[in-house]
Order: sequence, then C-alpha cells, then structure tokens
Amino acid sequence: MKNLLLPLFLLCLTVVTAQEKPAALQFWENLKTHCGKAYEGKLAPHVTNDDFSGKTLTMFVRTCDENTITIPFYVGDDRSRTWVLTYEDDRIKLKHDHRHEDGSEDNITQYGGTSPNTGLPHVQFFPADVETAELIGYASTNVWWMTLKDETFSYNLQRIGSGNPPFNVYFDLSKPVEAPAAPWGWE
Repeated sequence: MKNLLLPLFLLCLTVVTAQEKPAALQFWENLKTHCGKAYEGKLAPHVTNDDFSGKTLTMFVRTCDENTITIPFYVGDDRSRTWVLTYEDDRIKLKHDHRHEDGSEDNITQYGGTSPNTGLPHVQFFPADVETAELIGYASTNVWWMTLKDETFSYNLQRIGSGNPPFNVYFDLSKPVEAPAAPWGWE
C-alpha cells in the first residue's frame, strides 16, 4: 500500500499544479483573437440615450500587444472614445480615453477601474478607481463590465445608487464590418 501512496500523491500534485489559466488571461486571449476586426453594435432596448440612439455604433479591436488592447468605440462619426485595456498580475484594467477631434485629451478622460479579482473567462468587472472618483465625483460608484462570448461582446455600465438603468451595448461578433478610420488622437 505504501508503494501506491507516492504515485497517487504525485498524480494529485500534478492535477493541482496543472490548473486552468486564470480567467482574466482566458478573457484576454479570447479578446485578442478579434484584433484588427470591427463590429457593429446595438443598444439594449431599455437604453434611451439621445447621444447614441439612431447612430451606428462600432467597436474596433484596433491594437493588441502583450499587455495592452485598444478598442475605439465609434458613435456615428464621433471617434472620440477608446477603451484601453491593460493586463497585469491576472487583472485587467479598463480606462476610457476621450479625445477631441483635434486629438487633444478631453477634460474628462482616463477614468475607469481595475478588476478586483481574476473574474470569469467570459466576464470582467471594473469598479471605479480612486482616480475616477477624484476626476468625476458622481462616477465614484460606477461599475463597468464587459462580456465576451462566441458571438457577442457587450460593454456595460451601472451607476450604483443613481436610480438610472444600466447602459448596455451589444456587438455581433459573427459579422465583422469594415474597419473604420483611426480614433481621434490615435492616428
């Protein structure tokens, strides 16, 4: 019996050390498979936002490197928004880069947050960070999240405690569209 315990122990040790990749890394690697592709999106039916309603919504997974992914989010002809994702220590950070048409930074830019844990392979949450709270006081309780499934990517925002409904936009990953021009300030 003693002779069987060592191989059994080594087998168990191998199983424990051969765990799956962290969920954040799985999300990251899956998102990178869309690099260079653009997709059209639609607002969730409950979202009423005059700045977005009736306009073509496009996300473009524009650049991907080991630790950074940039995703411009176009609202009609407005190319001012880019989601900047950074991967570090099994966490993903989301920042919103906002630019004017001349490429200069908007006064409200670089807000967002870092996932508090590794998340799930298909969902990452980003509660507002200290920088966001200092920049935009009313956004200090914001939580953004992104979902990534086989045929759908979603960008979501909940303003906790505001009484406002969540903002959700869904992109159809099964139908790439022509890649748009560079976002403002990123030429």
